Amino acid sequence: MTTQSEAIAADLEAIRANYSLTDEQRQIVDHVDRVSREVLHPLQARMDEEEWWPEDLFKQMGELGLLGITAPEELGGSGQDEFTQALVSEVISKWNPAVGLSHGAHDNLCLNNLLRNGSEEQVKKYVPGLCSGELVGALGLTEPGAGSDALGSMATTARRDGDDYVINGSKIYITNGPIADVILLYAKTEKSKGAKGISAFIIETDNPGFKVAQKLDKMGFRGSPTGELVFEDCRVPASAMVGEENTGVSVVMSGLDLERAMVASVCVGMAERALELGLEYAKIREQFGKPIASFQMMQSKLAQIYIEVETARAFGYRALAACTGLPKGAGGRGEIHKLTAAACLYAGEAFNKAVTEACHIHGGSGYMQDTEINRLFRANKLLEIGAGTSEVRKIIIAEELLRA
Repeated sequence: MTTQSEAIAADLEAIRANYSLTDEQRQIVDHVDRVSREVLHPLQARMDEEEWWPEDLFKQMGELGLLGITAPEELGGSGQDEFTQALVSEVISKWNPAVGLSHGAHDNLCLNNLLRNGSEEQVKKYVPGLCSGELVGALGLTEPGAGSDALGSMATTARRDGDDYVINGSKIYITNGPIADVILLYAKTEKSKGAKGISAFIIETDNPGFKVAQKLDKMGFRGSPTGELVFEDCRVPASAMVGEENTGVSVVMSGLDLERAMVASVCVGMAERALELGLEYAKIREQFGKPIASFQMMQSKLAQIYIEVETARAFGYRALAACTGLPKGAGGRGEIHKLTAAACLYAGEAFNKAVTEACHIHGGSGYMQDTEINRLFRANKLLEIGAGTSEVRKIIIAEELLRA
């Protein structure tokens, strides 16, 4: 018979197994931290100032081993799990949030979703190029009239015409949209079925009928290219469909749970950087003849930021552990749906608190647009909006609680 102490020991061992990094994961994190600090961090200021994306950056990330984290090695990937993918995203976002945002759209929302849901032919055709950075990926879901109600209000359509589908409609706020080579796109194939009449397609952006209507000018994450995309009689072969017709919702929802867990990791990376910047500034800034770090009010702020970072990390890692190895078609309901919404909600709010306090520690310099803490501060709002607003996340949590 298991004693209480044995049960507690087993629980602790499970926690360590889930949330402690393996030696291989630590090596990956150390590598990503080094190249992100040396290669990506110096790009940050110009990217923000000019809304600039370096032309060959995806190819460079491919050469550095930052892409295709979950893809098999034989396809050019690293053969790691989703937990490791999130660790990579966390570290990249710490050193360059704009690159972190584009990396997530490419490596998770496009590549990983295609890997999980695409046919063998689709995977072989697109995944190697996405791993190398020769191809840039994006996800096309949000529309001008379909934000929080992205599925129910979707207006983009795909009409069957012989061996093709003809796509008409538009997508907005699409990360990597202006530079994407392939887009995992969602469109209504049977309007009468509502959300159950949505299908997924892999679209090549050199198809006639596709165009980038505009590149959008953002408050934060500047440099990560975001755009409005238009499809006007854009003809694609039936073989471009990902999964079966009218099964796009399962593709969306399984990917959305992992996306929220990944967003939590992005928040942790950026919050950790806010803590570092706040601590560094508090040590060197002197007032009244001594460093402001010596004042108890500043110490209180630093302690609170640390608490926000580590509690968000623990919650986020729990959600990631639950997402890792999630079977195809799973997600979008039940415990995993509730858990990832809660982790994403908490991490977004924790980062907001952390970066606000860190910016306050910087005083007047934190209000200047060319400082790194200011860039973090301007980026934070998106993390309470993207992947479902804070309100939508709360609705998901409450619905799952009441359904139990």
